[in-house]
Amino acid sequence: MINIMYLVLTALLALNVSAEIFNAFEMVDEGLRSANKSLEVSNAALPAAIAQGALKKKYLATYADRVEAVTALSDEANEYIDGIVDKLIDASGNNNNEVDEGDYVIVGENNKRELKGKKNYDGTTRLMVDAGLGEEMKNKMLEYRDKFAAFADETNMNPDDKQFGKPVTDRADLEKVIPIDIDEDAWKLSPNKKKGWSDFTFGHMPLGATMPIFSKFKNDIKASEAAVLNYLAGKVGTTTDVVLDKFKVVSAPKKSYIIKGEQFTTDVFLSAAAGKQSETGISISVNGSSLKADNEGVAKFTQTANSVGIKKYTAAITVTNPSTAEKHTYKEEFEYEVGERSVAISASKMNVFYIGVDNPVEVSAAGVASNKVTVSMDGGTITRNSDGTYTVKATKPSKNAKITVTAPGMTASKEFRVKKIPDPVPKLSTKRGGVMSPGEFKAQPGVLPVLENFDFDTKCNILGFRLVRVAPRSDAEVSPNNGGRYSPGSTALTAKARPGDRYFFEDIKCKCPGDAGPRDFGGMNFMIR
Repeated sequence: MINIMYLVLTALLALNVSAEIFNAFEMVDEGLRSANKSLEVSNAALPAAIAQGALKKKYLATYADRVEAVTALSDEANEYIDGIVDKLIDASGNNNNEVDEGDYVIVGENNKRELKGKKNYDGTTRLMVDAGLGEEMKNKMLEYRDKFAAFADETNMNPDDKQFGKPVTDRADLEKVIPIDIDEDAWKLSPNKKKGWSDFTFGHMPLGATMPIFSKFKNDIKASEAAVLNYLAGKVGTTTDVVLDKFKVVSAPKKSYIIKGEQFTTDVFLSAAAGKQSETGISISVNGSSLKADNEGVAKFTQTANSVGIKKYTAAITVTNPSTAEKHTYKEEFEYEVGERSVAISASKMNVFYIGVDNPVEVSAAGVASNKVTVSMDGGTITRNSDGTYTVKATKPSKNAKITVTAPGMTASKEFRVKKIPDPVPKLSTKRGGVMSPGEFKAQPGVLPVLENFDFDTKCNILGFRLVRVAPRSDAEVSPNNGGRYSPGSTALTAKARPGDRYFFEDIKCKCPGDAGPRDFGGMNFMIR
């Protein structure tokens, strides 16, 4: 129970994220998933329209032939993202290699589903950063971007055009409207000296905070599919009118939990947008300040975190209906949390160190890379293990042995008690003394030192004792014994055991790891019946 309490304390200190923040993550994720569904509906109408338009002229068939490959590429990219999400949920919750109802819990009066491991940040850091899955995903996204752009013509395909066969700029134009992108500049500007894009995006991020990131990539994939399908539709002379009558403001932050001094950055956009942003007259503002939107209607809001706590901001988007010229404004309030780096130090077994054994210790510094953390100790030595934990070797009893942790911008220390290993209990078989049958008594190999209720894997040694047999109406027989096992003389003495005999184990000496000298355990006595 003590072990569990310290593990829970460590987790709470290392990652202090409120329930309200996770609600904000889930709201953002829900908005993105809603946008993805809208894109799926609009994309589904295009293949048939392209096929119909391609019937006009023979050479247009090449554009209809590309449709299946476009949708297959989109499905492949979405499945790849879903596969990463599955792995992260397994690493942070259940280990059943798939996402099912067992990965969720039902909470609240509204029976809301929540991921069991949504506050777990070890899985995201271990898989996405340490194991390199984040860099792999980054490279795959850039690869998918290139594959979507490759559906554009390199030369003029119209045999009736005087420019037939000559190079065209279709690919460059298509690349401008494909939203899949990796921001390689943000992590380089981070004051925390991140190791790369994956460390900046996923390092020490709770599982729940990463879900909107993956939904954002899936949104980019669907939007890329739409861009290519619309390009093919334009080639065959087909236009598809999509009427969007429900809009939702979405804020897709790069990170929703940041450290004081870092910059908070988020993309603000409508979850359902028209094909040409120029026709809808979109204008975006945050907290009353206008933001410049790109060709896809996405604006970037940046704010430096100068103090800790929950920070709220209101995003407003005004859109013009191209058919009626009516303007509608949609507002939504969002929030993110700013924390400070913190250090947690806990003994893995007890809040005490024992002399002569390896004492495991866990040290965590939220928001700081492990290679930037320095750990030292007064009253013993502390060394780092390959798995990131530490081992303490204490040398002498103390009430205030201190471990000090130093990381960029902070120093923390904690004091521990140092004790000798508690006295073991000398036993014969499982007994400390009392009555024993002749057969059981003769079967014992010697005296055992038993460390009761001690969590460490160590043992003490019996140095010696004096065995005395007192038989009824007989003189006492004595056998000095070195070590815990019976000497030949003691073995011969125990072989004489008869009902009515008394055996005394006197002056028992024992030594435990870390002891400077022997411990005196007194004696035991047994009656043979």
